[in-house]
Amino acid sequence: MKTNVLIIFTRNPQLGKVKTRLAKTIGNEKALEVYKDLLFHTMTETQNLVCDKFVFYDEDIDINDIWSGALYEKRMQFGADLGAKMHNAFQTLFDLGYQNCIIVGSDLFDLRANHINEAFHKLERNDVVIGPAEDGGYYLLGLKKVIPSIFENKNWGTSTVLSSTLKDLVNHKIEFTETLNDIDTFEDLEKSNYIFKTIYK
Repeated sequence: MKTNVLIIFTRNPQLGKVKTRLAKTIGNEKALEVYKDLLFHTMTETQNLVCDKFVFYDEDIDINDIWSGALYEKRMQFGADLGAKMHNAFQTLFDLGYQNCIIVGSDLFDLRANHINEAFHKLERNDVVIGPAEDGGYYLLGLKKVIPSIFENKNWGTSTVLSSTLKDLVNHKIEFTETLNDIDTFEDLEKSNYIFKTIYK
């Protein structure tokens, strides 16, 4: 029986298309460099996890990138907005027979393998596990089945995402992991443990 599976949502690292809010301060080239470092960090922290792992791309699948085909299965995101894309990714994995499904983004230098292992452990005794982000969103979502309402009618990318999601989960048992800082702006970068951040000041 298939049990635990991790979904990693990524953007293809293209100049001018990633970390656009950060780029307003440090420029597109440096923002792209930061995002590539974020991808590498996410890969490093997830590659040894004892679960199946899927990378979902936003533009096209790159078979020769940092995500080893031996460790990660590669799929495309599809849907009208982020909510629909996440919904469809979860549904795809549940349809494949997985029991516990967690999704993370690729925007956190603070993300560690233990956060994901902890989330899988908590999902065993809960309906939903959420990793809150400091900006009012979330960096991790764990489910045992698709709950359609949590992917609908959200202002994605704003500080209301977590609070509006919790309103849809009042009848579900929820547990949280540590609140972390995801990287969207220069201020986020300054608060992170990104060791090269001084070159951007």
